[in-house]
Amino acid sequence: MDLVIIILALGLLMLIAYRGFSVILFAPLCALLAVILTEPSYALPFFSNIFMEKMVGFIKNYFPVFLLGAVFGKLVEMSGIAESIAKTIINLVGRKRAILAIVLMCAILTYSGVSLFVVAFAVYPFAANLFREANIPKRLIPGTIALGALSFTMDAMPGTPQIQNVIPTSFFKTDIYAAPILGIIGSLFVLCLGLLYLESRRKKAQISGEGYFGFKGAGEETAVAAETVNMSAAPSTNSATIGRQVLAFVPLILVGVANKFFTISIPKWYPEGFDFSKLGLEAFGKVDLATVTGIWSVELALVLGILTALAYDWNRVTSGFQQGINASIGGALLAAMNTGSEYGFGGVIASLPGFATVRDSISHTFTNPLINGAVTTNVLAGITGSASGGMGIALSAMGDKYIQAITQYNIPPEVMHRVVAMASGGMDSLPHNGAVITLLAVTGLTHKQAYGDIFAVTIFKTLACFFVILVYSLTGLV
Repeated sequence: MDLVIIILALGLLMLIAYRGFSVILFAPLCALLAVILTEPSYALPFFSNIFMEKMVGFIKNYFPVFLLGAVFGKLVEMSGIAESIAKTIINLVGRKRAILAIVLMCAILTYSGVSLFVVAFAVYPFAANLFREANIPKRLIPGTIALGALSFTMDAMPGTPQIQNVIPTSFFKTDIYAAPILGIIGSLFVLCLGLLYLESRRKKAQISGEGYFGFKGAGEETAVAAETVNMSAAPSTNSATIGRQVLAFVPLILVGVANKFFTISIPKWYPEGFDFSKLGLEAFGKVDLATVTGIWSVELALVLGILTALAYDWNRVTSGFQQGINASIGGALLAAMNTGSEYGFGGVIASLPGFATVRDSISHTFTNPLINGAVTTNVLAGITGSASGGMGIALSAMGDKYIQAITQYNIPPEVMHRVVAMASGGMDSLPHNGAVITLLAVTGLTHKQAYGDIFAVTIFKTLACFFVILVYSLTGLV
């Protein structure tokens, strides 16, 4: 019965998320339902001391990353940096390689710290323009954006400042560059399979006579002016224009370089951590530098990225600054609260008797801690429809056990970091995932029209995680 209660709560949360309701409200309600069905008198104590503690703890640690990432992404869009990068990529790879161009643009933006949700809005106009000119079916746009933004640059590439790669740093005391070789191998696995798949879909559509608007005679001559941007066909040879196109990459590169610099420098700034008791503030305890270096590094790097994005085109940014910043702050609040609520839900579920049954069942089935962590995180990310939420649940419930297990098996914590991060970005993009729903809404397509290609990318991401475990097991590469 205890196990049935947990399945009921998880299933209900998944259904509610799929139907488009906010998990900020319904995650605690589903968690409390599970508690009430277990023991009604536990409801209020579990809500106050488990759900709220977990939720607030998550927000305390990671909200600045959500906020700074959203602001940076919005400024990249408002300043014209995204537009300039799009034109540069198109000039390099050609308009005929529309799929590759959009994947690269999404990858560059997300790897530099732009929020996944922001990328969908920023890239879609360029994707619509290129796909229409190349007469590639519009229904392939979501899968293309998903490959560039929701896959390898989200959690596999070493150094990515996305939240899915930041969360494990505080558990395993690693940094966001953990297991760089495995991360690059996993990224190439997803990228190559994804591009081959999307190209095969494009060729199949071309052979069957399907174009951007579908098949001829299907009412394809609809207005599309609102979804496109003006990009001149010929590359500009004006030195000033070329200079600005080069400068557009500076804020993105700076985030990556600064991130590495701060990762190395912060431990030197505080070689013994930071003890508030030396200031007479004993109540605030001592900062464990190993758990916060990764987070602080990302935050400081994003601040520098924001400043350089502002400097890129100050006049253009300031014309709509208030509206843009308010929108980005609202998006950051929503994303952080959604994930924090799911994290609190996971904390409650992990405290119930039935979860011990689930945990022990997975542990007995998969004794290898890497496979155990990958399966657990993947399943929970799929159920919750959130990479960070599923990872939060898994690490909240089993983080200490994973640390004990990798110590026992002599596995570097960096490897566990990379595996868990990649696993979180596996089955998370099921139909009820918020990013998937947003992506389809932005492109004006339905699940029936375009989700199949997103699901294919999801399968590649999931396989990549286990491929990386296999590579590590055979070679010991980190």
